[in-house]
Amino acid sequence: MITRRKSRELGLQMLFQWDIAKVSPEEVDETFWPMREEDPEEYPFARRLFTAATTEIKRIDQLIVKHSEHWRLERMPAVDRNVLRLAIAEFLTEADTPKVVVINEALEIARRFSGPESVQFINGILDQVKKTLEGTEAESPPPTQSHSNEADEG
Repeated sequence: MITRRKSRELGLQMLFQWDIAKVSPEEVDETFWPMREEDPEEYPFARRLFTAATTEIKRIDQLIVKHSEHWRLERMPAVDRNVLRLAIAEFLTEADTPKVVVINEALEIARRFSGPESVQFINGILDQVKKTLEGTEAESPPPTQSHSNEADEG
């Protein structure tokens, strides 16, 4: 059975590998999937979130730093940092998923992969990022849907 939570968990694992190993997203994609036993139908959503997070990493990290009082990004536990990145990537790219659902999913994933104290920390930051993004969305027209940033890279 395909679940979005499992896809999110896979996306988190990919992002964690990318963050810790300091390799290219392409290398993570090449090395991560051959070892998987999950349903391959869960892969596209995981890949989409991972790609969104690595493509928008500067913007995402700026949002995290802005809303994490007295915390430097590099001092955050790696799991927490990447749960935040993945959830914010979903905020930015998956407009059909309500932000409260994204937050709840991030908290459940944090409960599984991080410590209990991380849940409140992650919830606080994601709630503030959500409010910031909702304020931005109210002030500007919706972005056009694009799953490729090739035009931005050239």
